[in-house]
Amino acid sequence: MSLHDDAVLVLKEYREHGDQPELCQVYLDHLAAHPDGVWKACHAGHITASALVIDPEHERVLLTLHRKLRMWLQMGGHCEPGDTALEAAALREATEESGIVGLVPLPGGPVRLDRHPIPPPCHWHLDVQYAVLAPSGAVQKISDESLDLRWFAYNEVAGVADESVVRLLEATHARLREL
Repeated sequence: MSLHDDAVLVLKEYREHGDQPELCQVYLDHLAAHPDGVWKACHAGHITASALVIDPEHERVLLTLHRKLRMWLQMGGHCEPGDTALEAAALREATEESGIVGLVPLPGGPVRLDRHPIPPPCHWHLDVQYAVLAPSGAVQKISDESLDLRWFAYNEVAGVADESVVRLLEATHARLREL
């Protein structure tokens, strides 16, 4: 199965069970109109995959100070040719950017979606956001894409990150309560 096909299946499932059906339909319409819509080369916009890293005690999140954007964000980025599933792309990005081996995705698929404008030549990132649990004793390591990595208590996130990260944390916290 191609990454495009996986993205369509994941998003159709999310549309049925998520709380963002209208935005999810925007993603599905984009993929229907753009066979290359999962790749950075699609200048109309493209799917990205990200993951919020949660500590084993479910009390803190690991954020990266993004080198280019100079903002505290969850781990994530563009899909790559070797990616065959959105969840795997999010897990790959989280592992690469956190340096933590053994991250485990929360069950239930994506936690939320976030569509945001980006500078030309592209126009939109259509981010599919997951949450992953770090193993006990995990030690983070800063990647080339980051200026810093830091664990933040849930109540500290709103003071350092933008609303998209806060909404992702809220949705992740709700998912954790369901488990």
